[in-house]
Amino acid sequence: MGIILRKIKENDLENIIEWRMMPQVTKYMYTDPILTLEEQKIWLAKIEKNDKELYWIIEIDNTSIGILSINHIDNVNRRCSWAYYIGNTSFRGRGIATILECNVYDYVFNTLKLNKLCCEVFEFNRKVIEIHKKFGTEIEGILKQHICKNNTFYNIVCMGITIDTWNRIKHNYKYEKIYIE
Repeated sequence: MGIILRKIKENDLENIIEWRMMPQVTKYMYTDPILTLEEQKIWLAKIEKNDKELYWIIEIDNTSIGILSINHIDNVNRRCSWAYYIGNTSFRGRGIATILECNVYDYVFNTLKLNKLCCEVFEFNRKVIEIHKKFGTEIEGILKQHICKNNTFYNIVCMGITIDTWNRIKHNYKYEKIYIE
């Protein structure tokens, strides 16, 4: 499977708009936006200048399928957060999560030289919580009734993995190394 992470370009924005407004994507995100191309152009210009956030298109065999981001890069405390989604639903369930998870850990710890990688997941998203746990990320806490969507409050699971943990367990996983632009 030829997976790469490449920087977002302006011609990706229409796909991003479509993916980001899909109910099966927004269900797992904090917001349910109505996006326009002009707003997305402003967003792209903003993230291109921001050294605390990195965004990529997830591409498989020259097909764009989703977005992966590293956010809140804190070089003082040597930590960051990450998230991704597969917008092209025909690519779900193909083992992509394993490849992305392990490569992001390597990138954060070896390239960015950070100590900790964090993420937040809706408590009802058990599948993603279990994927993160499978690769050494631990639950660090629950933010009770933290996000309100459609007049319903949801708990958020805070998770994290350190470089020490990843270095201790990464030999247990076989995964394809991918190109990260």
